[in-house]
Amino acid sequence: MKRPPRLYFAFRSPFSWMALRRLEELYPQAADTVEFRPFWEPDEDLLARLRAGGGEFPYTPMSKAKHLYILYDTKRLAASLGYTMSWPVDVDPWWEVPHLAWLYARRQGREREFYRLVTEARWERGENVCDPALVRELAAEAGLDGDAAASAASDPDLREEALAALHDLYQDDVFGVPYFRVGRHRFWGLDRLAAFLDVLDPREGDAARDGDARELPALARVPVPAGAGVPDAVPLDSDSAGGCG
Repeated sequence: MKRPPRLYFAFRSPFSWMALRRLEELYPQAADTVEFRPFWEPDEDLLARLRAGGGEFPYTPMSKAKHLYILYDTKRLAASLGYTMSWPVDVDPWWEVPHLAWLYARRQGREREFYRLVTEARWERGENVCDPALVRELAAEAGLDGDAAASAASDPDLREEALAALHDLYQDDVFGVPYFRVGRHRFWGLDRLAAFLDVLDPREGDAARDGDARELPALARVPVPAGAGVPDAVPLDSDSAGGCG
């Protein structure tokens, strides 16, 4: 059976937030035709189990230069799309909290409502979506059991589902978000949204280009300052600003 189009998202990534929001504006049927899948940095337990099963998490640490570029540039990109944005501050985030809660919401058929509430909290109000108390509130607002959603990151059954999801993204060669895949076609980054829509529906791809007639800027390739805390031996991602690796 032919696999449906897949779209990998992350609550951490502003480019993922903007790309999915723009996708649903241009192509409202995306929720029914595209399979949404989560991408997040696994905790030590899930990462060890992923590697034990022959997988790996294909993540390249972000240089300080790229992080600063994204920090300064994403508000401008959001404004160009007409979105209001508040940059959140992440302190020791446990990304399993919102992403496994999303897996729980998907089991209940409420993943779209929950996704919307989490992204609004994070990117429009700058709230900490890794806080179980906040996840509890958002889940309840989405019509879910708030306690079940807030504790999803520790639920053994959901952690097994999360492990399978990590294996899937490894098999799909996903290295960052937003990441789109349709058959053999693969696209990474906010600036590849029109190309993704071209494959789904060429008319929508043209509409995306007509509505977004602007170039997303290339990443400023500036050196990392001395003492930036980035180990010299660590390979650093210096690719397009249209996605988060």
